[in-house]
Amino acid sequence: MIRDLLLGLRLAVGGGRMSGQALLRLAMTTFGVALVVAILLPAASANSLADARDAREAARAPITEPQPGVDPLYERGWYVNAGEQQLSATILAPAGPRAPVPPGLDRLPRPGEVMASPSAADFLNSEEGAAVKAHLGGGIVGEVGKAGLNMANDKVVFVGAKASELADDPDMYRVYGFGVAPTSGELDLAVAVLIAPLAVVLLLPLLVFVTTASRMGAAERERRLAALRLVGLSSKQVRRVAAGEALVGAVAGLALGAGLFVALRPLVGDIELFGAQFFAEDFVPPWQLVVLIALLVPGLAVGAAIFGLRHTVVEPLGVVRRGKQRQRRTWWRWTITGVGALTMALTFLFAPHDNPEFVSTALAVGSGLVLIGVAALLPWAVERLVSRLRGGPASWQLAVRRLQLEGGTASRVVSGLVVVLAGSILIQTVVGSVSTNEGGYWEPRQPPAAQLMLEQSETVKVSGLMRDDPAISDVRAVSRTSVAPEGAPDSAIGATIGDCKSLATLAKLGSCADGDVFVVSARAEYGMSSPQPGPVRFVQYPEGSDEPVYGDRWSIPDTAKYIPVEQATLVNSGTVLATPGALGQARVPVPDRDRFLLVWGSGDDRAALTAATEITVGVVSQPRWTVYISPDPSRLTWMSDADSALRTMRSILLMMSLFVLAVAALSLLLLSIEQIAERRRPLAALSASGVPLSVLARGSLWQNAIPVAIGVGLAVVAGLGITWPTLRYAGLEFSLDAGLIGIVCGGAVIAVLAATALSLPMLRQVTKLDGLRSE
Repeated sequence: MIRDLLLGLRLAVGGGRMSGQALLRLAMTTFGVALVVAILLPAASANSLADARDAREAARAPITEPQPGVDPLYERGWYVNAGEQQLSATILAPAGPRAPVPPGLDRLPRPGEVMASPSAADFLNSEEGAAVKAHLGGGIVGEVGKAGLNMANDKVVFVGAKASELADDPDMYRVYGFGVAPTSGELDLAVAVLIAPLAVVLLLPLLVFVTTASRMGAAERERRLAALRLVGLSSKQVRRVAAGEALVGAVAGLALGAGLFVALRPLVGDIELFGAQFFAEDFVPPWQLVVLIALLVPGLAVGAAIFGLRHTVVEPLGVVRRGKQRQRRTWWRWTITGVGALTMALTFLFAPHDNPEFVSTALAVGSGLVLIGVAALLPWAVERLVSRLRGGPASWQLAVRRLQLEGGTASRVVSGLVVVLAGSILIQTVVGSVSTNEGGYWEPRQPPAAQLMLEQSETVKVSGLMRDDPAISDVRAVSRTSVAPEGAPDSAIGATIGDCKSLATLAKLGSCADGDVFVVSARAEYGMSSPQPGPVRFVQYPEGSDEPVYGDRWSIPDTAKYIPVEQATLVNSGTVLATPGALGQARVPVPDRDRFLLVWGSGDDRAALTAATEITVGVVSQPRWTVYISPDPSRLTWMSDADSALRTMRSILLMMSLFVLAVAALSLLLLSIEQIAERRRPLAALSASGVPLSVLARGSLWQNAIPVAIGVGLAVVAGLGITWPTLRYAGLEFSLDAGLIGIVCGGAVIAVLAATALSLPMLRQVTKLDGLRSE
C-alpha cells in the first residue's frame, strides 16, 4: 500500500515532464486546500477566544470580602458619555498602602492621574475625545494592559482619586482582591448563530472548488493509470496510486494554509468587526481540531479523486466509462430540506418574541438544513429540467444533450453559489428590515451640542459662565418629571418642561409660544397608549425609595397640540411637552438628576462641548464623576452603533458573496477546461464537419448558464422561504435589498461569461484539424 502511494507521489511530481493540465491541477488543488485550511483554523479558534476572554474577565472579578493583611481599595464605576464611543471608566482610591492593584495596571493611579488602554488613549488624544479628556481631568500616565481588557479595542480608563472623596459615596464598594475561578468559555448563542452560517457559506464553495480541481486532467490521468494496469497493477493498486497523486496537492495546500494562518494572524489584531477587535495571540486552535483539519481536508481532495473513478473501469488496454447513469436517490435530499422546513414551520406556533432561545435555535438549525438541502437538490433539479428540454438552436441542443448525459458535475459546482445567494437573501433581508424598522426617527434641525445634568445650586453659576464663552451661543434649562392620574402612579407618563427652543429639540412643534402644551403620540408596537387630556398629578420616584412623591395637581388641556410619533425623538414617544407658562402655580417635584442644561455651539459643536465640559468641571464643587455630560442628546448613540453595524454587515455580506462568486467562476472555468480536454475528439470532429466555432462557444456558454440559472432561481425561492418566518418572529417588515441581490445575480452572469470566455482559447485549439489527426 505504501509503495502504491509513493508511486502516485512520483507520478505527480517526479514522473517526467508534467503537462499543463497536471500543473494546473496541482496548483488549483493546493490553492483551494490552502484557503479551506486558512478559514478553518481561525474558526477552530473560536472557543479559545472565548476561553481567553473569560479567563481575563474572571481574573478581574473583585473580591469584596475582607482579607487579612489587605487594605481595601475604594472602587466606583463612572459612566462617561463619549457619544458613539463606548468608554468604561473606574475611579480608584486606596484606603492604605496594601490595597490591591487591578489586573492590567502596574500600580494604582494617584489622585488626578489617568491610566488608559491603548484604544482609549488614542480616543482621548484625538479631537473627538477632547471633551471626554477634560471631563476625566488629569493626564494619562500609564497604560491598561491586556489583563485588564476583554477585547483589544476596549476603551478602558482608571482614574485616581482621594480616599476621602469616595469613602462616603453610596456607589462605592470596597475591594480586597481580584480573581475567581474561570468558568468554561461558551460562545454567545447569537454569535454562534451568526458565525455558523457564514462559515458554511464560505466553506462550501471552497470545498466544491477543491473537489473540482482535484479531478482536473482526469482523461490524461486515466490513460496513465491504464498504462499501470498494463504493467501488472491491480484495480485496487491503481486507486491507491490515484490517491497518492491527489495527496501531493492536498499536503502542499495544507502546509500553505497553515503558513497563511501563521503569517496573517498578527494582522487580525488590526481588524475591527462589529465593534470587536480580538487579540491576535488568542487565535490558538486546539490541537484536537488541528489534527482533525489536517486529516479531513486532504482526505477530501484524495476522496474526490477516488470518487471520480467510480464510473470508470481502468483496464490494461484503455479506459471504459459506464454510460448508464443510475437514477439519483432523492429521499435523503428531500428529507434534509423537509426537516429544515418543518423546523422553521414550528416557529409559527409561537407569538413574535416569545420563547426566544428555542425559536432562535429552531430558526438557525432550520435555515441551515434548508440551505444544505437546496444544495443537495440542485443536481436532481437540473437533471429533471434538462431531461424535458427539446429542440432549439444547435448550440442549445449541444449544451442540453451534454447536461442530460452528465449534469451533476456542473450542478455541484454551482451548488456553492446557490447556498451563498440564498443565505445572502436571508441575511440582507433581515439586516434591511432591521434598518427600516429602526430608521426614520425624527431628529431636530438645530440639536444642542451638549446636555449637562447638575445640582440645582450649580446651574445658575455654570450657565452664566457658558454664556460668556465665545464657543457657546446659547444655554437653556430643561426639567423632566412624570404625571399620573390621581391614585394611579403605575400609569405615569413622562413630562418635559422647557421653553420652545428646548422643546423643539425633542419634537417638531410647529408654532410655539409660552403657555402651550404638546402631546406626543405613543408607538403602538410598544404597547403604549397616547396621553389623553384630563386631570393629572405630578409624581416623582426618588432613588432608593419605592414610594412615589406627589406634587401639585395639573390638567392636560383639551387645547394641547398632538404630535405624531414619527415627528418626535424615540425617547419622547407617548410623553407630554409643556412650556413653563402652561403650569400656572403648580409645583413640580424635580430632583437634581432630572434637571438639565442644553448647550448650543456658535458653529463648532465639538468645540462647544469641550468648552462646556471644561467650564463645568472647573467650577462645580461636586465631584466631577457626578456631573453628567452628554453630546447631542437628541440622537441615541445606540442607533448610530446599529447603523454602523448594519453597514458593516452589508459590506461583509457583499464581499463574501463576490468572493464566493469568484470561486464559483474559477470552478466553472476548471470544469470547462476539463470537459473540453475530455471531448477533444468529438469537438474536433464537429469542427471538421463544418460546425462553426461560434456554435461550439455558445454551446459551452449555455452549458454553464443553464445550471447557474436554475440554481439562482432555486436560491431566490429558498432564500425568501427561510426569510419569512424569521421576519415574522422578529416582528419586522419585509424589506428586500434589491441592489445587493442584483449585484450577486449580475455577478453570477459575469461568472458564466468569464468562465466561457477564458475557455475559448483551448476550445479553438482542440477544434483545429491537427487535433483531429493527433487522435
